[in-house]
Amino acid sequence: MQLPAPRAAWPTPIIAMFGALVCASACAQDFQKDIKPFLSKYCYECHDAELAKGHLNLEEFKDDARFFRDQRIWREVVTQVTSGEMPPVKVKVRPTPAEIEGLQTSTHKLLAAAIAKAKPDPGDVTIRRLNRMEFNNTIRDLCYLDENFSADFPADDTGYGFDNIGDVLTFSPVHLERFLAVGEQIAAKAMPTTPNELDGTGLAMIEMLPKGRRVEQQRYFEPAPYLTGPMEAPRDGDYIISVNLRSTGASGDPTAKVAFLVDGTEVGQYAFKAIKKSEVATAKVTLKAGKHEFTLKWLNPPAKIPGNARSLSGLRLRLLGPADTRTEFQRRLALAIGDKTGEPRAKLVVNWFVSRAFRRLATSAEIARYSKVFLDGEKAGGTWEAGTQAMIAVVLASPKFIFRAEQDEKPTERDAHPVGEFALASRLSYFLWGSMPDEELFQLAYAGKLSANLEAQARRLLKDPRAQYLTQGFGIQWLQLRQLSTVSPDPTLYPKFSEAVRGSMMKETELFFAEVVREDRDVLDFLDGDFTYVDRTLAAFYGINADFPRARDKGEFVRVTLPKGERGGILTHASILTATSNPTRTSPVKRGKWILEQILGTPPPPAPPSVPTLDGQQLKGNLRQRMEQHRRDPACSSCHSRMDAIGFAFEKFDGVGLLRTSDEGSPIDPSGKLSDGRTFSGAGQLKQLLRKDSEKFVRNLSTKLLTYGLGRGLDYYDGPAVDKITESALKSGNRFSSVVLGVVLSDPFRLRRGTSQVEAGSESPKKK
Repeated sequence: MQLPAPRAAWPTPIIAMFGALVCASACAQDFQKDIKPFLSKYCYECHDAELAKGHLNLEEFKDDARFFRDQRIWREVVTQVTSGEMPPVKVKVRPTPAEIEGLQTSTHKLLAAAIAKAKPDPGDVTIRRLNRMEFNNTIRDLCYLDENFSADFPADDTGYGFDNIGDVLTFSPVHLERFLAVGEQIAAKAMPTTPNELDGTGLAMIEMLPKGRRVEQQRYFEPAPYLTGPMEAPRDGDYIISVNLRSTGASGDPTAKVAFLVDGTEVGQYAFKAIKKSEVATAKVTLKAGKHEFTLKWLNPPAKIPGNARSLSGLRLRLLGPADTRTEFQRRLALAIGDKTGEPRAKLVVNWFVSRAFRRLATSAEIARYSKVFLDGEKAGGTWEAGTQAMIAVVLASPKFIFRAEQDEKPTERDAHPVGEFALASRLSYFLWGSMPDEELFQLAYAGKLSANLEAQARRLLKDPRAQYLTQGFGIQWLQLRQLSTVSPDPTLYPKFSEAVRGSMMKETELFFAEVVREDRDVLDFLDGDFTYVDRTLAAFYGINADFPRARDKGEFVRVTLPKGERGGILTHASILTATSNPTRTSPVKRGKWILEQILGTPPPPAPPSVPTLDGQQLKGNLRQRMEQHRRDPACSSCHSRMDAIGFAFEKFDGVGLLRTSDEGSPIDPSGKLSDGRTFSGAGQLKQLLRKDSEKFVRNLSTKLLTYGLGRGLDYYDGPAVDKITESALKSGNRFSSVVLGVVLSDPFRLRRGTSQVEAGSESPKKK
């Protein structure tokens, strides 16, 4: 039985009906009576002490003594047997359905008993550096600056598929240099020592609707007496709308009058002083942050506009402001300090900033230390803004900001115990937002009430727009879509592929994942959801008809419902299909392996080093025939029989995800058979079979999210947590929130090890 290397996957659920069982000699007898006879009859031939194929010697297990520690092995044994993978197909004597059910029932019983006896082990807590995305998000919420400050940081390493794994987030001299430099840059932007100039944004009038007459860049109020377009207010405040307009007409004509409307409401008017003149029309308006619809309306146009001597035109609409040019950080800090000055002001500023930056209450020693930095900076620069700027730069270079270190509030506790309230707040916010806790989390942690309100807070964070971070932080990495940027489809074979198409492919999958999170959809929609998102580029690429309401915005994505057929769910997104193809052809192996690993959580073992690649062999026929010849090698058959069947289901999609009917001059055969004997005729039927195996997909998603949420690889002691998360999700209709809540409420997320567990030192998984 070929078992893969240790990994964070738990393919078989613990059946709840067995509950907490007591055993001692009884369990040992159950093992001898119910499990050992099956192993002796079907497994020992290959997995004894002498051969130990796949590095597995099942003869060494005499009883249930190590069942909890070795649960991964037993779960895998049951999975391999129930799926038909083991014993190998070539073995003529096969276990009967009754024997397979007996093995499964007995193993579940012993595993349930072993778990019931074991104390909760939440695993190691690894000090973790903020990765690049977390750094940017934290600066956004700490200093109110939304920029890519980590662009020049070294790339983050990945482990277990994610770039937030503590064991691989290294810290080099280059990191230190970049953190120091960017800290000063952020401090200068958040707390400038001189007033900022009035800022502004603009909208070219030739882009405004409805489309009409233009001369070069000059746009006329023609054919309609109004022009409309969007602009964005960066924050709440008072603004000035400004536009340079030119009017024409004959002597005796009335002077032009215009009105300014924002979101359909008039906010001001302007009357020209002369007939033939260019004048600057302005209006003051108070706006909320965000996008708004701006309209310029000509109030007294001629009855017939086209061809008339009277005309009105302009080049650019401008939005100036807000009038208060202080940064958001300056305004918030000014409210906090009130009329305080001197050392009291320094201590207040330091306490407010350091507590948020370190994600816990600042200590008296820290307040004293950073207050000195503040006062020294104030003296040198001559203003309290200079002192604040100096203090910010020093705090952002501190390891207490750069690293997420959790203080154990009960360091002498022998058994697993809850993490501190502030540590729990950071675990939750960085899991769902990739950023520091907000004010509500801080207040609950300060009051010692966060753990009692953990589920409610998790639901609140999921509904916040910042939860869309899960798309980039978790979703894109889970689906391995960063690989899409590195593939280079042959332009002669795939002429419809372009860089614009590549970008639209990625955005389609991002928007799909984001909807599942935002609308709390059934996670099985990932397999066969009947909707997707396309822009004009992708709609033309796919050949999909879509309604795009604003013709001027070529990059706008719209949601479309897909007709019944092969396409549906992320498995048939062009992004996935392209990323799992070769430059000159599709790759059933890559596609099948991707589904086994990322969707089902049952990756095949690595290929033997001596086996030649498909393209390195002298094989004949079309791709499917060559693959069949390749599988004749016994060293290849066991893995390829699983991967190839799944991969060939998607052969009707070419190397960039477009539908086709033939390949290399032969009709495509997308049919196949799974290892358990179930057959399918193509991608549509395969997705239906995968949906029926919902437990496997939900378990794998639970495993991935728990790994991501903890920032470490999973080990045997995490098995019960994965069981509970999976069971809870299945009972809750597979909603995305149910998986997230399962992670948040799990023992590994809420607890930390006691002294006895740390001293015993559980074996950690190998880095991946």
